[in-house]
Amino acid sequence: MLIKNESAALLGGGTNLLDLMKEHVANPNELIDISRLDLKAIKQNSLGISLGALAKNTDTANHLVVRKDFPMLSKAILAGASAQIRNMATNGGNLLQRTRCSYFYDIAMPCNKRHPGSGCAAMDGFNRMHAIFGWSDKCVAVYPSDMAVALSALRATVKVLQPDGKSRSIALDDFHLLPGTRPEIDNSLKHGELITSIEIPKNGFAAHSSYVKVRDRNSYAFALVSVAAGLDIKEGIINAANISLGGVAHKPWRALKAEDYLRGKAATQANFRKAAEMEMAVAKPLSQNKFKVKMGTNSIAKALELALRG
Repeated sequence: MLIKNESAALLGGGTNLLDLMKEHVANPNELIDISRLDLKAIKQNSLGISLGALAKNTDTANHLVVRKDFPMLSKAILAGASAQIRNMATNGGNLLQRTRCSYFYDIAMPCNKRHPGSGCAAMDGFNRMHAIFGWSDKCVAVYPSDMAVALSALRATVKVLQPDGKSRSIALDDFHLLPGTRPEIDNSLKHGELITSIEIPKNGFAAHSSYVKVRDRNSYAFALVSVAAGLDIKEGIINAANISLGGVAHKPWRALKAEDYLRGKAATQANFRKAAEMEMAVAKPLSQNKFKVKMGTNSIAKALELALRG
């Protein structure tokens, strides 16, 4: 049914899709309930851990292996939404949620993401919450998921079932897309494809990882800036640093400059601050969100310090 109907949509937890339908932003003419598919398992394996696409966010965050070996992910999930939403939201659906830009949700306003070619009202409008990295003149919206930011830092892979029955894997960093000239396309999933699982490889970050989320209030608020950070440290030297940011771009933003700087350096506050400054130096803030540059610098440094403490 999904393959034949371009206007159909899959329904898992429905925590985002139903909101979009209520606001007439999404108007599928057919909903296909996938909630009873056997995609709920969370399994440890020789390579790491596999998270079923239909496993609930709550079950994922509280899974013993996730809490022990991938604590960054548990912290990120618990920092998002409310307990009631986490009890309904699925892992696959979390990846597919759309921007919370107010202009996107207001069908009376121009929005290239909702109606390509109509313009971006946020560009010269109220853009305090919007992007400082990777935006284009077509769209300055940000991606809202906390979970995906941690998955980016953990170098996760999304497994997808194609209409022909074959599967393919998409690196999390390649799954979500920057707006470019086609902001209406959020991700690299093709119509008719189904997320089956999220695969996270083993890493050396269990003892030194953190998730920092800065927002206007402690609950029911999306990130102004968030940081997922993992450090692999041996005798005070950083072998690897994985850092991803949320609330700053159309997708989870890999802090590549900060990562490169920290590799082989001593795990000190001075180096953490320098790495943060280097990453944020190339930010391109909009008219109302210049504060995110300093906030991002402080948040990266703080996340790295918390990761060091373990």
